Amino acid sequence: MADDEPHIRKLVSFTLGNRGHEILEAADGGEAYEVARAERPDLILLDVMMPVMTGYDVLDRLKDDESTADIPVIMLSAKSQQTEVQEGLNRGAEQYICKPFTPKDLVLQVNELLDT
Repeated sequence: MADDEPHIRKLVSFTLGNRGHEILEAADGGEAYEVARAERPDLILLDVMMPVMTGYDVLDRLKDDESTADIPVIMLSAKSQQTEVQEGLNRGAEQYICKPFTPKDLVLQVNELLDT
């Protein structure tokens, strides 16, 4: 879970952690990319607007890297215009969740991608 807003990371960690998921956190795009390469998580949640690298830049690097290209990505962002949503999907994200979101919607999307 990569987001520069601590309260969003806390909400996601609480919501998914209570459902048995292990959560790794990153506070910026650079850290998100490094954690993804080192840990190879089952799923990545990426904010779009982050310091160091945007979520789009992280997504591009993840999809271009053979070691991370197959990891599903959900963009989780306040950038909710249809063009922005399409941008994330065109770059390889499997899902795009707009903020604000409900914990129920987040769990449904995560479970759909993880088949749990």
